[in-house]
This record gives sequence, structure tokens and C-alpha cells, in this order.
Amino acid sequence: MGRFLRSLSPEQQVSLLFVLLFGLLLLATVAGVLLSLRERRHPDPVTGGRTQRLQDIQALLRSSWLMALVFWVGWAAGEGVAIVLFGLVSFLILREFISLSPTRRGDHRSLVLAFFVVLPVQYTLVWTRHFDLFTVFVPVFVFLAIPVISALANDPLRFLERNAKLQWGIMVCVYGLSHVPALMLLAFPSFAGRMAFLVFFLVAVVQTCMLVQHLVARQLARPVAPAISESFHWRSWLAGLAAGGLLGGLLAGITPFKPLAALAMALVACAAGSLGHLVMKAIKRDRGVTHWGSAGRSVTGASGLLDRVDALCFAAPVFFHSVRWTFNL
Repeated sequence: MGRFLRSLSPEQQVSLLFVLLFGLLLLATVAGVLLSLRERRHPDPVTGGRTQRLQDIQALLRSSWLMALVFWVGWAAGEGVAIVLFGLVSFLILREFISLSPTRRGDHRSLVLAFFVVLPVQYTLVWTRHFDLFTVFVPVFVFLAIPVISALANDPLRFLERNAKLQWGIMVCVYGLSHVPALMLLAFPSFAGRMAFLVFFLVAVVQTCMLVQHLVARQLARPVAPAISESFHWRSWLAGLAAGGLLGGLLAGITPFKPLAALAMALVACAAGSLGHLVMKAIKRDRGVTHWGSAGRSVTGASGLLDRVDALCFAAPVFFHSVRWTFNL
């Protein structure tokens, strides 16, 4: 098997990865449909808990199909299209974030700046591989410019709160997610043409960590921060890290890392993603919602697109810069 994989060109290896990915998603979708049909015939008359779990699984599958298609179209059509697609996803999740936070007339110019200047400039810097400027553009230049634009609007009511909200949305939805396509542009020696594997590695370990953490937490009591999340326990968190790290070590062969380095990078990504997910839950509790989008339906028509990628938005920049610094890229 290993000899067969090594005999394939980089393009054929990535193609095989997507065939396996779509095959797994298809099997999971078929299983979900069968379980849904079974639930309709034999519903739970007391709690309806199985129905809610099936709805959660179906929402997860829909978002997984969406992200898999984004990855595939981006890889098949080239780096430029991939960056545009991720820019579109950033636009949608930033819109979800802002839609649940009250804004005033004085915020309009800052919002225009965020959506139609900051976002395209950030992804243009990715496209042109200006990684030094790409790294500091949002946390330095944008964070200083946003309050200036807001102050010129002459509206001091809740000034700090309004600007902090917009800055945080840009940080997570634009800066964080833009590091995913940036991974495909890193110049790893002898790994050209296969950087899609690095994106797959990041998504796989983070999603595995989140899934295991959620499953283990169901068996535990006394969460760490019950007012924010009933599913965050130190034991479930460590179990998620262990699962994500183990998977990272096993996937070392499709990355430019050696097994120990792959394990370490997976642990870094999983820690950042899982803790970031907790932070996003705290923001949702502050806004009084359980999903990004009213009644669990987001402005994108999904069950909260930001709910599905929030861990990735935190993990991607930490993973990207850890890889870049460690391997001096």
C-alpha cells in the first residue's frame, strides 16, 4: 500500500484523499438517513432526545459536506479560487457574528470598512504570499483604524463595547479563517503540490478532538464553567486532546512532519481549537443564543455556519504560525 501511494504523483495523491473523504461522508449520510427513517417509525414519545441528536448529526453532516466541497473546488480550480471561496465563507460567518449584535448608525462606516476593505485586503495578502504583512495587518493596522473611523462618526454611546465587538468579529471570522488557505501556500521543501494534505490534517485533528470531547463529556458531571458550557470538563478536554494528538501522529505520513512533530502540531491545534470553541460559547451566552442565527437558523441558511468552523478559526492561526516558526518557512 505504501509503495502504491509513493508511486502516485502529488496530484493523484490529493485526488485519492478527496475520493476517500467524499466516500466517508456518503456513508455517514446514508447512515443518517436510515436512522432518521427509523426514528420516524419508532419515535421516542417521552423526551424526543434521539430526534434532537439526529438533527444535530444532520446539521454536522451538512456543514461537513459544505466544507469538503469548498476544499475540493478550491484545490481543483487552483489556489486563487480556494482563497476566494474561503473569503466568501469569512464574509458569511462575519455576517452571522454581526447579525446577533446590536449596531448603531455610527457603526456603519466601520462595518463597510470591515466587510469591503479589511476582508478583501486580508485575503489578497494571502494570495500574494505577503505573510509578514498578512500576520500584522488585522491585529495592528485594522485594530487601530476601526476606532478612529468610529470616533469620526461622532457617536460615543457604548463606544468601547461596539468597537471591541467588531474587532473581535474581524479577528475570529477574517483573520483566523484566512490562515486555512494560507497553509496551502507555505513553501515546504520536497512537499510541493501536496499542501492540501496539511489543511486536511488540521481539520481532521481538530474535528476529532471536538467530537471525542463532546462524547466523553456526556458521561461526566460538574463541568468547569457550567454557565458557559455544560460539555467542557478537564477530563473530556484531555480525552479530546489525546484523540486528536494520536490521530495527528498516525497521519504523519501525509504531512511534511515526522511522527513526533506531527503529534506536537496536532496537540497545539487541538488545544487552540477546543479552547477557542469555549470562548465562542461564552460570546453566544452573552448574546443569549445557542446558535449563530435566530432560532438555530443562520443567515446563510445553515444551522449556524460559524458554529461549525469556530474551532478552526482559532486553531488555524496558531497552527500556521507554529509550523512556520518551527520549520523556519
